[in-house]
Amino acid sequence: MLNTPIRTVAPATTPVTLSEIRAHCRVDGTDSDAVLSALLAGAVDYLDGYSGILGRALVTQTWRQDFAGFDTCLRLALRPVASIASVTYYDADGVSQTLAAPTYALRSDALGAYVALGHGQSWPSVTSRDDAVSVTYIAGTPSADVPAAIKAAIVLRVQAAFDPPSDETGVLTRAAEALESPYRLVGV
Repeated sequence: MLNTPIRTVAPATTPVTLSEIRAHCRVDGTDSDAVLSALLAGAVDYLDGYSGILGRALVTQTWRQDFAGFDTCLRLALRPVASIASVTYYDADGVSQTLAAPTYALRSDALGAYVALGHGQSWPSVTSRDDAVSVTYIAGTPSADVPAAIKAAIVLRVQAAFDPPSDETGVLTRAAEALESPYRLVGV
């Protein structure tokens, strides 16, 4: 069962800077910075993370995902996964433990990243609870590595929301959707 992941550390940066937004929207000065910053945050939130429409982490951030127990594969909900920070579990006595790194390995397949048992290792026994096992992982990429199409989509979404409503607003939104489309995760 896939439990909903929880972001524990937000990205330190956005894929697009406020300066880039200002330049694209042809805004001189900083008078509109509060509005542009809010629109930028909204556009990123719309795309980023587990609840974003792309279903992926854009910029490096930390997530925790809980499982009812160990299994052959502990499937992680976000892509791309850079590393596993820790795997903790509640042992048979209900005491929180941290699993030694050689016990598990980060792997991926067509469905994304998952935690698997390390070679020659075995999973420990856990107590019965929905969060018996917790995987904390780093997902996303440095902001410089976010695909240009996603950055362009963010800029277009901000512009569509910032500019006065016009016939162009729908064109900007459709253009953003077209740029985002190849990056949306679809069920297999």
